[in-house]
Order: sequence, then structure tokens, then C-alpha cells
Amino acid sequence: MIARIEQLKQEKDVAIVAHYYVDGQVQDIADYVGDSFALSKIATIVPQKNILFCGVLFMGESAKTLNPKKTVMMPDLSADCPMAHMVTVEDILDVKEKYPDVAVVCYVNSTAEIKAYSDVCVTSSNAVKVVKALPNKDIFFVPDNNLAHFVAKQTPDKNFIFNDGYCHVHKKITTQHIADAKKRHPGVKVLTHPECTEDVLAVSDFIGSTAEIIDYATKCEDEEFLIATEIGVFHELQKRNPDKKFYPVKDSQICPNMKKITLEKVLNVLETFDNQVELHEEIRQKANYPLSRMLELAK
Repeated sequence: MIARIEQLKQEKDVAIVAHYYVDGQVQDIADYVGDSFALSKIATIVPQKNILFCGVLFMGESAKTLNPKKTVMMPDLSADCPMAHMVTVEDILDVKEKYPDVAVVCYVNSTAEIKAYSDVCVTSSNAVKVVKALPNKDIFFVPDNNLAHFVAKQTPDKNFIFNDGYCHVHKKITTQHIADAKKRHPGVKVLTHPECTEDVLAVSDFIGSTAEIIDYATKCEDEEFLIATEIGVFHELQKRNPDKKFYPVKDSQICPNMKKITLEKVLNVLETFDNQVELHEEIRQKANYPLSRMLELAK
């Protein structure tokens, strides 16, 4: 199956990009693996005419938004992100009416429609940098509440309006899970994604995006780590650090949508060119502005 995938992506001029949260076997056959920010940048420079995006729907939409002339496909179009739907256009319009100078800062984990009504996009890697660079004092950060609070703490001169969205995987990690994990592994550092709740971040040793967690664990001299994010990241952690040990802080740190992406589905799409990501051109053009602005501000 892997040999056939390699053959087809060469024959059909397809770049396979994969997020750290998808299955390790899929990461291994990808041309590029990364977090949301890295993949956003990579999507704009791949030489291939076609992109097969192994992740959830908002990622495929972002790739299509930035590359309208390329064919963007996904192994499974039903692989979606619940958080991406936890804010509405009406929510944004209401806030804009109350705060005329507000900047709508849109986490990349959102639909193309929401991006189209936003001023700039961010990822967990660059959110603080981008928000600091904005001239606006009022910030409506959508859709993730936890990442918003993390950014707000580091940008105290801004006035944040918070939205009630969350990642169900990260929200289910609690301080009790951290405490129990520390009992099982005394003295081991906890590396946590900023989509976790504030109280969990407060008892963590390092907070960062998936790429930043991988980078920290690789550079740190410690030999063991507790990881508070989706378990797909363990594949890259172990690959880069074969002599180190990584433990989840709780059972089932799993995004079921990311796990919908399988080798069988990758092969099927390479053979059929089904599951193409389509966007209404007006929405695509409007969504392109905040994504492009993110890439510019986060340089």
C-alpha cells in the first residue's frame, strides 16, 4: 500500500502534508509533517500542483484558500473540528457593533466563513506575536476560549472579548490528571498545549504548540516527559528522541476526527482524486486576507 501511495503521488504530482495529530503511519508517508502554522506556510510553497491534506477540514480549507489554483484533497471530508463551529458570524457582527475598533482575531481552527469575517488569523505558535503586532486595543479572539486567555495574559495592554469555544480533547485534561500523572512519574516535566484550561497551564512546566512541545522535548536534557496534548504527537517525539520516554497525562488524549485519516483513505483519494475541497470564491477571497496577514505578521 505504501509503495502504491509513493508511486501515485509521483505520477499525479501530489504533495502529501500531514498534521502531527494524525496516525503515525500517515505521518510517515507524508512529504511534510507539522503543526497548523508550519503547514499553512508549507501549503504556499509546495511545487506540486495537487495537495493531499491529512488533517481536519479547516486545514484543507486553509490550504485551498491560500492556493486557489491547486487541487486540494482530503482523505476524509467528514474529519472535522467541533471547535471550528463554536462561533457564528452573528457573534462576530454583534461584537463589532459594540466595539467599533475591535480586531477579530481568528484561531486557524475555524471555518473559512468565520475567517472571511475576521481581521487576522493566528495559530497557537504565533498568536501572542500577532496580537502584539496589532494596533487595535480591543481583541475578539475566536473560537477558542482557553488559547484566548493564554494570549491575554501575555498581552495585558489589550482588552480581550472572549468566546465560549474549546477543544474537547484539551478541555478534558484536568489538574487532577496532572497530579495523578506526577505521582506516577515523580519529578517529570509536564509539557502542555495552550488549548488546555488555565488551571492546567498553571501547573505545567512548559506551554506551547505541538511543534514547540516537540522542539522543547528534543532540546531539553531530561529523559522523560509528561505530555498534555493529543497523542498523535508522540510519533514525532519518539522519532526524534528514541532514547527518551513520553507519557500521556491521562487515558484517551485522542481526537477521533484526526484518527479518521488512514493509509487506506489516502490511497483511495490518490487513485480517484475524490474529496476535493471546494470554496465559494467570494468566501475564499475574504478568508485569504486574514490568513495572508497572519503569515506576514508572524514572520
